[in-house]
Amino acid sequence: MSGLPFDDFRELIRSMPGPDEASVDAVRARNAQLTKPQGSLGRLEDLAEWLAAWQRVERPAVRHPMVSIFAASHGVAAKGVSAFPVEVNFQMVANFTTGGAAINQLCKSYNYGLKVFELALEVPTPDITEEDAFDEAGCAATMAFGMESVAGGTDLLMLGEMGIGNTTVAAAIYHALYGGEAADWIGRGTGVDDAGLTRKRDAVAAAVTRLGKGERDGLEVLRRVGGREIAAMAGAIIAARHQNIPVVVDGYVVTAAAAVLHALDPHSIDHVQIAHASVEGAHRDVIARLGKEAIVDLGFRLGEGTGAAIAGSIIRAAADVHAGMATFAEAGVANKG
Repeated sequence: MSGLPFDDFRELIRSMPGPDEASVDAVRARNAQLTKPQGSLGRLEDLAEWLAAWQRVERPAVRHPMVSIFAASHGVAAKGVSAFPVEVNFQMVANFTTGGAAINQLCKSYNYGLKVFELALEVPTPDITEEDAFDEAGCAATMAFGMESVAGGTDLLMLGEMGIGNTTVAAAIYHALYGGEAADWIGRGTGVDDAGLTRKRDAVAAAVTRLGKGERDGLEVLRRVGGREIAAMAGAIIAARHQNIPVVVDGYVVTAAAAVLHALDPHSIDHVQIAHASVEGAHRDVIARLGKEAIVDLGFRLGEGTGAAIAGSIIRAAADVHAGMATFAEAGVANKG
């Protein structure tokens, strides 16, 4: 051990508990007795097993779901990579607080808890085309904040974000991890025009070129071209694993936090579901690289946890169906011969 700030996180990842196979076996055994043909509920059956594996219980349930939104500012926004000004960061956080955003309506509809974490909005991270987003201590401290944000009692954590310029940052992370060309990873984000898209491509290319050649460690990629919300969400994913809390990540930006951890250890995100396949950038490509399958595909690119909220409702439905259905014996229904 070198004693560097990232060492603790590498150890936390190395020591992550695996799935509870006994709970999975119990779900499968009950599922075989429920009043339906085997496999007829498709992915709902898989989601019930996944929930049991990571909640570590034989009867999984979603009773205390939480949406956590992390908001941050980015110096690269000054490069004209977004259709909206940086003031929108503050305005949208206020909108979350007063209940006016899309995510507020979804949380109300599904009866979810909602927390919004502001990460020094008034102090953008440095422009990643010119310098590193963090030093190691600063990145580790932000990840630690994300870990501390995970509240005890939550049984399903849904992660969202807000940050003008953060699709550029996410694209830089993907480009750094997976290679190719900068253009492969970018999209229109908040709706930039063609000139803005060119600026975005150039910013991503410049940021990753600055890293130089050679193998790229996930935490170093996060430190050098990441952002505060992505670092905090990576910390939250780690903490959730150690607290037996399954996680749903929202879209293009939140998936970058999962991608950083996956680059360190592919099993580190086994407790994570990808909520939806965003139309932003090459999100579907990233999902495939992570060995995942999105729960829904609704053409979303809003962020703020909206896709995670909808996917979370499906996961809760999977648990409710599994727990509430009668068995063949209970219902007096003849099983197959």
